[in-house]
Amino acid sequence: MSRVSPRVMLVEDEEAFIEALQVGLAREGFEVVVARDGAEALSKFDVVDPDIMLLDVMLPKVSGTDVCREVRKKSQVPIIIVSAKGSEVDAVVGLEVGADDYIVKPYRLRELVARMRAVMRRSTLTQTEIDDVGFGAIWVGDVSIDPERHVVTIRDEVVKLPLKEFELLYVLMANAGKVMTRENLIDRVWGSDYFGDTKTLDVHIKRLRSKVESDPANPVNIVTIRGLGYKYEKLTR
Repeated sequence: MSRVSPRVMLVEDEEAFIEALQVGLAREGFEVVVARDGAEALSKFDVVDPDIMLLDVMLPKVSGTDVCREVRKKSQVPIIIVSAKGSEVDAVVGLEVGADDYIVKPYRLRELVARMRAVMRRSTLTQTEIDDVGFGAIWVGDVSIDPERHVVTIRDEVVKLPLKEFELLYVLMANAGKVMTRENLIDRVWGSDYFGDTKTLDVHIKRLRSKVESDPANPVNIVTIRGLGYKYEKLTR
């Protein structure tokens, strides 16, 4: 039976934020389940089966970063990291362990909801993007990506990628040899209504390079085009 309302797991220990979000998100059509520390979030996760997770970085018992890392071992549920002003570096670490986006306190409910809906909407590749290059695996050099089976093979080894990394790699490989502007990549992967900055893209590029490149410090597959964006080089197999 499908849910009437999307379910959000709110992992937060500040009661003022909990109370405000329970009311505000309910008005926006979300069902809210609260976990007040990282250990509770991990113990509840499978039972709650959320459609999206709002995850504070600074949590009792288990940090938000560690919660994100553990959840990513078994689920690709959209995760938005919430960080306090001045601890932005923690949010970037959250992105590095698999979060989809981050937002800094204090924030406006409207911006938060827009980001939530954007990452939920982008939780799967769109049919239009798949149709751009047709079905079946795309091969570029020693890397292949199969959008039908959601499989990535790198140097003859199957590699698991978080959803956003998969989407980003797909868009880059589907446009191999073309310069993709930062704005274009963000629109294609995070949606045209994405409110965040480009650090999210940069972190995902860094993570992809660590898996795709033989020498991530000197990338030859995913190259930076200064002042514009990135390009996936057309390398022969």
